[in-house]
Amino acid sequence: MKVAVLGSGIIGISSAWWLRQAGHDVVVVDRRPGPAQETSLANGGQISVSYAEPWANPQAPLKLLKWMFQDDAPLLFRPQLDWRQWMWGLAFLRECLPGRLAPNIRAMVRLAEYSRATLQAMRAELGIPYDHLERGILNFYRDPHEFETSQKAAGLMRDFGVERRVVTADEVVAIEPALAPHRGTIVGGDYTPEDESGDVHLFAAGLAQRCEAAGVEFRYETSATRLVSQGGQVQGVETIQPDGRYARLTADAYVVALGSFSPRLVRPLGVSCNVYPAKGYSATFAVRDPARAPSVSLTDSSHKVVFSRLGDRLRMAGTAELSGYSRALNTGRCDALTRLARELFPDALDFESVSYWSGLRPSTPSNVPLIGRTRIPNLYLNTGHGTLGWTMGVGSGRALADLLSGRKPEPEFPFLGL
Repeated sequence: MKVAVLGSGIIGISSAWWLRQAGHDVVVVDRRPGPAQETSLANGGQISVSYAEPWANPQAPLKLLKWMFQDDAPLLFRPQLDWRQWMWGLAFLRECLPGRLAPNIRAMVRLAEYSRATLQAMRAELGIPYDHLERGILNFYRDPHEFETSQKAAGLMRDFGVERRVVTADEVVAIEPALAPHRGTIVGGDYTPEDESGDVHLFAAGLAQRCEAAGVEFRYETSATRLVSQGGQVQGVETIQPDGRYARLTADAYVVALGSFSPRLVRPLGVSCNVYPAKGYSATFAVRDPARAPSVSLTDSSHKVVFSRLGDRLRMAGTAELSGYSRALNTGRCDALTRLARELFPDALDFESVSYWSGLRPSTPSNVPLIGRTRIPNLYLNTGHGTLGWTMGVGSGRALADLLSGRKPEPEFPFLGL
């Protein structure tokens, strides 16, 4: 079949690769001049299978109320005059019910494990360089109550077969010596040695090159504006080309992997896609003293911020704003990231060369992504991965290719259309 993939982030590129491997003719459409230039450009860099947990849990509503007027809160809800935000919020509250937590975690962990294994196989086969490290993820705590609560979460993850080892404060410093100056404030941590880190943009760009070599066609600087349907099928996608003219692209099947913008394209066809943007921030620093910078990917649980070493750079990322589609930088949040970096690693980084970024993470209320066939037989979704697009990306693309090719995907997951 000829398949049109709309979007060239890690999700779209991975879908294109695996669809081509399955023998389909593939064309990728993206409004940017190259691959992975939006949400996949500068995220936190973690392949965090062991932390594949939903935001929605029984404790979340009270936390959101407490954070409502805290400008640097980890998860911030800013009410908008947008019925889609409120519908998403109501669905989020439903996912906070105790009975929803375990099935959501199970689905997320199964897909994340499958994706990590897929990434490891692709790395061995394709040899794409992306500053990856296989040193695990270390989550450290500075609040005793939070550390105690985390042990229950670690136990729940172990019930799903995920190794999440609780460690003492001394073990935290032994795993990552760059935290030694802060031993006095650290009360403990948990460590997942099987998790990884790496630069998603470098990987996606390298995979796009492999796709082109395999015969995938890319149409950059081309915006998909409308899906045209007739007789219960999508007949084409209207696009605006680089020269400003309209054109219609036709295919046998269509994959919408446009992240937070996916609902705008499919909703006019009556296709449900409850995805809303959660704006996240990152700051990237040049490493000035490698011996004092962390080499294990870290999560500061108190601030909900992650750190990943990417070659001679240190990427830190975190926070989530449910505040619409604006990517405007909040200077307060940017300053908070820099202050935390100075506190933890004052002599390791070049604070004069910081690069700030924000991206719109496409989030479902449950944090379980939407992957599979919609009510329209030749229209597929691959979106809604939230903060775990890098963690779940290549596995999601592979599973989508299986579904479109009439095969049952390997992971146990609530795929659409099955």
